[in-house]
Amino acid sequence: MTELVSTTPGLYPLPDWAKQELSDLKGHQKHDLISGNEGADIVSAYDRAREEVVSEQTDAGLDRVVEAQLRWDDMLAHPLTVHENVETGGIVRYYDNNNFYRDPQVRGELTFSGDVAAELDATADLLGDESLQAVLPGPYSLSDLATDEHYGDEADFLGAVSEFLAGEVDAFPDHETLFLLEPSLVFSPPGEDVDERVAEAISAVSDATDADVVVHTYWGALDEKVYAHLMDADVEAIGFDFVAGDRDQTLYNINEYGTKDDIALGLVDGQNTLVEDPDTVRERVEWTLDNVQSQTFDTAYVTSNTELFYLPENRATEKLAALAAATEDELEVEA
Repeated sequence: MTELVSTTPGLYPLPDWAKQELSDLKGHQKHDLISGNEGADIVSAYDRAREEVVSEQTDAGLDRVVEAQLRWDDMLAHPLTVHENVETGGIVRYYDNNNFYRDPQVRGELTFSGDVAAELDATADLLGDESLQAVLPGPYSLSDLATDEHYGDEADFLGAVSEFLAGEVDAFPDHETLFLLEPSLVFSPPGEDVDERVAEAISAVSDATDADVVVHTYWGALDEKVYAHLMDADVEAIGFDFVAGDRDQTLYNINEYGTKDDIALGLVDGQNTLVEDPDTVRERVEWTLDNVQSQTFDTAYVTSNTELFYLPENRATEKLAALAAATEDELEVEA
């Protein structure tokens, strides 16, 4: 029997009321924000928004609850853009997804920050149980989105980013699962001098937690060679995007090289406002696992393929309910 676990990769849309309130507050406190200080009113607004999205997840019945990363204006680059030794450069576009962010330029050593740990501490206080799922950019994607002005070597920079993330994870409160988001492995795969180091970098982050670690990839299918190297990472599961890109290539990779004992299935569209009903999600789960040859899984994480940031708030909430309803029962899959 395969346990189905409903979850998401985090990065939710702000509640509608918070968008306007925070826009007004940030306009008034622009100088403080540039210097890295959030005023008490901004902190309070984010606290209230966090409470709301955590309640939405628990009300929907999700098996894993994320903090939702509502403060992450620069999406996956956030852990660097708030770092004291990183300067935020001009506006750039990540992954051709029509959203624009600031370029984090690393000008000094990536010392411990604790920014994400503080967010998770607040979420753990709200939950009071072990359903917390932490979310971070994976070390390769974070290094890919940044500009290195300090370390001087791509492999050394990847190692430094990995060490930085491991230090952040070590400060997290107890969490059941950690999702490391690695879309750059698909969209901007590493070259020959780096590809063999990616698994080592991911493993270093994974080793910093006792939680189950999922490396979630999206925006398409992984290149065969990249996937083969990724399989060397010491993690419990790899996540796959079954919405965007070549599903046949993804299934080929899994069936040719195998995968971990657990798997994450990106089966709900994180960018399309059309809400999948629970029966459709369940059918997709069954079809996908039926097409994985000669392997069954202890756990299948059923999730959206991408972050939910791109959706209107009401559509994101509806997709949470669909994910939860589709995974209420275990699944028996013939090997």
